Amino acid sequence: MEQTAVIKTYDRMAAAYDLVFSPIFQPGRQRIIDKMNCKPGDRILEVGVGTGVSLSCYPVTTRITGIDVSPKMLERAQRRVRKQQLNHVDLRIMDAQQLEFADASFDKVTAMYVASVVPDPRQMVAEMKRVCRPGGDLFIVNHFSHSHSMIRWLEKVVAVITPLIGFTSDFPLDRFLSDAKISHFDLEPVNLFGYWSMIHARNE
Repeated sequence: MEQTAVIKTYDRMAAAYDLVFSPIFQPGRQRIIDKMNCKPGDRILEVGVGTGVSLSCYPVTTRITGIDVSPKMLERAQRRVRKQQLNHVDLRIMDAQQLEFADASFDKVTAMYVASVVPDPRQMVAEMKRVCRPGGDLFIVNHFSHSHSMIRWLEKVVAVITPLIGFTSDFPLDRFLSDAKISHFDLEPVNLFGYWSMIHARNE
């Protein structure tokens, strides 16, 4: 998807996003934050924070920065931050492919359900690596093309219409890892039937 199309799609979906997608995706969000093993003072960047449904899961002793390209999604995240008094959270409009942070600004960087949305996943991961300190942690949770031949065939069929709801269904894991230059990582299935995967890699 082109960037303008991504923004329009998620601006349009913002009002219904929590109702439709949160019940499905929240277990993966919670699992990734549990896996982070956050320490007091950790600087954490969440790329594609959306409506901010993950923000209350982080310990209040951490410093969270959330970015998103969709103004409407971020407006809802900002309302959530104010309502829940999440004073350790800072939200900004920003392109995941061109992060406006200095090198090594964060201890942990995560992207939840974003890799198959951005126009250039390789560039997004390159930026995540750049702003994460050496030896820090990178966490990505996303749907990747299924290994079962029939399911994978269906994914290719529906790939024609999935951009209308903001993602790419035909998204092979091996190609993503190769393009993103991720070679050492842990992989764990998450969410319903393990249909999504969580990647944890050190920023080497």
